[in-house]
Parts: sequence; C-alpha cells; structure tokens
Amino acid sequence: MIAGPRATAPAPSEVGAAALRRVLLPAAILWVTIVGVGFLLVDVVQIDEHAISQAFVELRTPGLDSISAVVSEMANTQVIMATTVVVVAIVWWQSRQWWFAVVPATALGVEAAVFLTSSLVVGRERPDVDQLDHAPPTSSFPSGHTGASTAVYVSFALMATRIRNGAVRITVIVVCALFPVAVALSRVYRGMHHPTDVIAGLAVGTTCALIGWTWLRDDARVASREEVAATA
Repeated sequence: MIAGPRATAPAPSEVGAAALRRVLLPAAILWVTIVGVGFLLVDVVQIDEHAISQAFVELRTPGLDSISAVVSEMANTQVIMATTVVVVAIVWWQSRQWWFAVVPATALGVEAAVFLTSSLVVGRERPDVDQLDHAPPTSSFPSGHTGASTAVYVSFALMATRIRNGAVRITVIVVCALFPVAVALSRVYRGMHHPTDVIAGLAVGTTCALIGWTWLRDDARVASREEVAATA
C-alpha cells in the first residue's frame, strides 16, 4: 500500500517543500505526458474511434439515457466541488488533521489545472455523433468529467483504507472505485467523448489522486519498509 499522509502536523517549511516537490513537479510531468499523448493520438496516429462511439449510440434506450444522465450530472463541476468541500470538512472535523483532509481537494485542484490547460493545447473535436448533453467550451481530450470524478473518488477510496470497520472500509473503497468507471462509460454513451478521452481522464484522475495522497506522506513508514526490503 502506498504510504499516505502522516499522523503528525507538518511545519510551515515542510508544507512549502512538499507542495513544490510532490505536487507541482509531478503535476508538470503529468501535463507534459498527457499533452504528448494527446498530440500523438490526434495528430500523429489520427486514431479513428467513430465506430465505437456509434456502437454506444445504438445501445441507447430511455432507461439508459436517464441513468447515464444522473451519473454524468454527479460528475459535473459544481457537484464534484461541493462533494469535495463537504468530505474535506467532515474529515477535518473528525480527524483534526487538515493535511489529511485536503487530499481530495489537492487531487481535484491538480486535475483541474492539468485538464483545463491540456485540453486547450490539444484541442480535440468531440465525437461526430448525436450528443445528449450540451458540449462545454473545453475540447474533448482528456475527459474532464472522468478526470475530476476519478481524482476525487479514488482519493476517497485511498482515505477509506484508514476506516477501521472492515465491512464499511471495503464497501466505501469498492463504490468509490467503480463510480469513475460509470462516469467514463456514461460520457462515451452520451456522445460527449471518444473512448481514448475517458481512458486519459481515468489515468489523469488516478495520478492526481496519488499526488494528493502522497503530498505529505509518512516518510518514516516508507523508510521502515525500505529497510525491511534491503534486509530481506
């Protein structure tokens, strides 16, 4: 298991150093990577995913339209931000550890920055199929809905590993892990993204969740594990 936030409060100097080394630097690397992949798919390989998008269109039914609308709406900017704020507040109140509580907020902030700027640079057109939602001004690659929901809910899943009740812990982790997948499928189903857009969104969101989770990690635990491994 990747070591998450430590139990003791950080000094102000530690916060700045951790933000630079474990948030800003990884975010920059992620941005370069996702922009490079975007250009590779759109301008070099010029991958054609129309057949897949059309296949999802042919699967549409009134019931699935309604379900996908709800799932997609749960991943829009306002809902994701509100959910994050509520969870951060509750965790902060219960744990008294602000550096642990801000994990999902950190993940979402990094995802938003990477998504908004990379989508402008790549500038991919949305699928040429009937779209069930109004297209936002951002381009298709990567999927913002998928990226944001993945960043936030994978963060929730990582935080849930510290829940002591086994049944509750497993339930929360499974639900939080499955939700981004449902969002990704709904965005392709509704004609808003190519399949590779949502795959990229899942990758960006997961990376951002890990950035948030390890931004102030327990280095003592990491060092202990490395010593055990070296001894073995």
